[in-house]
Amino acid sequence: MSVGHTVRMPAVDDASGDLAVTGSVVVPAGALNWRFSRSSGPGGQGVNTADSRVELSVAPLDLPGLSDSQRNRLAARLGARLVDGVLTIAASEHRQQLRNRQAARERLAAVLRAALAPPPPSRRRTKPTRGSQERRIEAKKQRGQLKKQRRAWD
Repeated sequence: MSVGHTVRMPAVDDASGDLAVTGSVVVPAGALNWRFSRSSGPGGQGVNTADSRVELSVAPLDLPGLSDSQRNRLAARLGARLVDGVLTIAASEHRQQLRNRQAARERLAAVLRAALAPPPPSRRRTKPTRGSQERRIEAKKQRGQLKKQRRAWD
């Protein structure tokens, strides 16, 4: 390639295509439903013409490739956010629709990733060591002695 020439690459629309949530869970592009509207708040001349607000909807319980345990986990953790089995994410923080679409995709992936995460291992209960128990009792006795000395004043 010679100096001074630029090679035009096709614009990669990060806001389209399949959405990878985890290594094994991918939301197909056909399962994503987009809705566009006008953003609220201040703007310029194009405020009444640009449909930059984005709503991204998906039915997480109907996604292909989910195991029964993952489906149950999604239902339990996203139950309050689902309306008729559909999860909706809205993004309107950017002025460009494309950036709002990317933000909505990232937010949806984060919500699904958090809902699919396995529960943390349960805490193993441990017994306090004898030394720690003795130190605790000794500290309580010292504190009691200090308070007792404050009381007896001539």
